[in-house]
This record gives sequence, structure tokens and C-alpha cells, in this order.
Amino acid sequence: MIKPMFKLALLSSVLVAGLSQAAEVTLKFGHPANEENIWHKAAMKFKEVAEAESNGRIEVKLYPSEQLGKEMDVINSIQLGTADMTITGESLQNWAPKAALMAVPYAFTSSEQLTKAVNGEVGKEISEQITQRTGLKPIAWFERGPRHLTSNRKIMTPDDLNGLKLRVPNVPLFVKTWQALGAKPIPMAFSEVFTSLQQNTIDGQENPLSLINSASFYEVQKYVNLTGHVRSWIYVVIGQDKLNSMPADLQAIVLDAGKQMQTYEHKMFASDEAQLRTTLESHGMEFVTPDLEAFKAKAKKAVQDALTDEQLELFKKI
Repeated sequence: MIKPMFKLALLSSVLVAGLSQAAEVTLKFGHPANEENIWHKAAMKFKEVAEAESNGRIEVKLYPSEQLGKEMDVINSIQLGTADMTITGESLQNWAPKAALMAVPYAFTSSEQLTKAVNGEVGKEISEQITQRTGLKPIAWFERGPRHLTSNRKIMTPDDLNGLKLRVPNVPLFVKTWQALGAKPIPMAFSEVFTSLQQNTIDGQENPLSLINSASFYEVQKYVNLTGHVRSWIYVVIGQDKLNSMPADLQAIVLDAGKQMQTYEHKMFASDEAQLRTTLESHGMEFVTPDLEAFKAKAKKAVQDALTDEQLELFKKI
């Protein structure tokens, strides 16, 4: 005779096994952000919606903090079919040249202009080329915080940059643009920036407010100069083959979950940017509003000279 408690345990194990087998589709979603980042919170929203709307027929497994590898590794894994989703941006220009326009200095000067472009013909051209050439289909986009310049002197015009030793990422377009603006750009790994600022090896750096805060640059920099020189966005993508292999009703659920994730992230982004400014001011940083038109005008030729004909055509549409 089977005891009641053993019966209950047996029934529970059968139910759990049944539930674990219920998912028709499993989506492995890896990305670079940590669990506190709004990108991960948005990914959790996608998981919640996709699993609920499909009644468990879709299971989403999240892998934050590069658990599935760095950005390029995950892209390659999706193309090979061993991962399914990620968050990626201008790195896709390695396959789709138009993706470079996702992070070009002074292509965009406001969130409104960027949103209009992403939702319009420019965004359509970029996303279609990404899908055609990489096999990754964008299902949502997130705005990135604009990159601003920090320093220990106020920067109001490009003339104020003269002689400023400025750390930049090793991106040729960024180097050429800052040279044209009058600074002395020094490509350097992000991990070396704080110590270099502390030791006066460099005079400034440029990054979104989120990184300025998380890297504690307020300890070694006085001013946030609101240059907003790069406004960009990033896509959440899914493998096109994976999406096509799913039943039509589940494809529709994935796309709807993508839209809901996008709306959810956009709301968090706006409040997050406002909070970051307050936080940095509380640490003693002073915000400076430079002459953006002067920066944009001086950077224009360097940017255009660095773009291919195909990229330049799209830049002019923007």
C-alpha cells in the first residue's frame, strides 16, 4: 500500500515533469547587462509576457552578465543555432554596414529625432539589412543614454577642448571626430580610465551617465559637459530561423512580447536618466550646457569623411 505522503510526492513529481515538458519552444536569451540594469529588467518582462500569453508553450531562459559569452560570441551562437536572442547594436556593422549609423557622432541631437528615425524609413532600412545579412531579426529597440564629456574644466565650445587629453574607446570614427573638434583623443580600455584620470594621464573621458556613475568618475571629475555627441539605440534580436521554425501563433506572441518589452524599457529609461543626473549632482558634479551647434558643425566633416557612400546616404536621410 502506498502511503498518502508518498502518493502526494509522486503526483507532484509527475506534474512537475509534465510542466517541464509542456514548453514547445525554449528561447535562450543572453545579453551583457547585469541583473540590476534596465535591459535585464526589460528582458524579464519579455519572459513574463511570452510565457503567460503562450500558456507555457514558450519558455524563456535568461542569461545576463555575458553568461553565454561576449556580444560577438552570442551573435555567432545565434547564427549557429545554439542561442536564440541577444541585445546588440552597431557591432552588427561587421555584416550590415548600415548598422554603423546606430552610433554616429551628432547624427541625432534629441530623443525625439532618434525615435522618429528608428520608427521610420531609416530604422526600417537598418533593421532589414541586419535581418538579410546576419539572420537576426530585431523585435524591439532600446534607446541608449547619450554620451557626454566629463572634465575638470568647463567645456562650452570646441575651442575649450584644445590640448585636452581625452580617453575614447578604440573606435576610429570617435578618434577622428574628437581630433577634428580639437581634443587629443587617446584610445584606452575602459578598465584603465579611472586610474588614468586620477593620475592626470588623461584629462577627461566620454560616456553615458550610467557609466559615469557606476565607474565613480565623480571622484576624479568635476564637470559633466552635456555634449550629447552620440545618441544611439540598440536592438533586441532573435534568430530568424528560430522564429520561422515556430508555429504562427507563437511567432505572433514573441513579436507582441517584444513590443511590450520595448514599451516597458522606454518608460524605465526616461526615469533612469533623470535619476542619474540627480545622483551625480549629489556627488558634487556640475552639469554644463555647451554650444551644441558649434560642436555639431565642427564635427560634421570628420564624420562624413569617415563614412562609406552607402552609410553617408543614410546619414543624410537622418
